[in-house]
Amino acid sequence: MPASVHRDLSNVEVRRSRRRTATVNAYRDGESTVVSIPDGFSEEEEREWVAIMLEKLEQKEARRRPTDDELMARALELNTRYLGGHAVPMDVRWSDNQERRWGSCTMPDRAIRLSSRLLGLPEWVTDYVLLHELAHILVQGHGQEFWDLLSAYDKTDRARGFLEGITFADENPA
Repeated sequence: MPASVHRDLSNVEVRRSRRRTATVNAYRDGESTVVSIPDGFSEEEEREWVAIMLEKLEQKEARRRPTDDELMARALELNTRYLGGHAVPMDVRWSDNQERRWGSCTMPDRAIRLSSRLLGLPEWVTDYVLLHELAHILVQGHGQEFWDLLSAYDKTDRARGFLEGITFADENPA
């Protein structure tokens, strides 16, 4: 890691494992980052690998965090692919103030807001929420016509279950 780059390591937990001989792994656990390394690594190797793995995680997460412009482009692509180009939004943006909803669509403005809680979730989940809100441009409410539109997206049920699981976990902390 270059000397000019400084990372906050206060939320990093390094776990050494005797079973781990060569591989290094890192993942986010809430607000913390866990880096698993072989027990035989020196302190220098530990510092080096923690820096490498933090950078890899940041790059991976950045790929999962599209900008508002990229979000709009994705919405237009999904609209064309799944809704025949009939649900053109006027504005698509991330929103930090949606704590219970995953997304919203304001009519007649055709303004779509996606909760920033979606950041870092799998792309197919965000695609589902975008499609859900795009479908509201065409159909108000959640009647059969609405769900028929979403049936074109083969991951609708999977994404709904994924989001329901997160909601359940948020509402029922262990």
